[in-house]
Amino acid sequence: MINIGDSFEVKDRVDEQELAVSVGSGDLCVYSTPSVVALMENASMNLAKKALGEGITTVGTCISIDHISPTPLGAEVTAKATLVEYDGRLFKFEVEAFDKKGIIAKGAHTRVSVKADKFQKKADEKLSEV
Repeated sequence: MINIGDSFEVKDRVDEQELAVSVGSGDLCVYSTPSVVALMENASMNLAKKALGEGITTVGTCISIDHISPTPLGAEVTAKATLVEYDGRLFKFEVEAFDKKGIIAKGAHTRVSVKADKFQKKADEKLSEV
């Protein structure tokens, strides 16, 4: 069961593979925007799981964030997803990320539920088209 206002948090410790310079999103040794987005998506995905049946998963369809503060190598980051809208297959979240000094990113994320096998098959069929 899932309700509007429910939230879920996940934590990460910034390692070298998550730095902007390592993922190619920048030149600095700070937590990359793609990494903070992935952590926010993970929190959202785990919250949505509470509403899903067997063989159903969610996929991200939209994310918009402001990455407002840098986080250094070795720091702990927490992402929090809060459900703000749920309509059948559609899940909308408010997302935030924090380090020990405060908020580092905030925004909105949308996920949609899909039949896992069917969705994977659709993706895999593209390989034969290449």
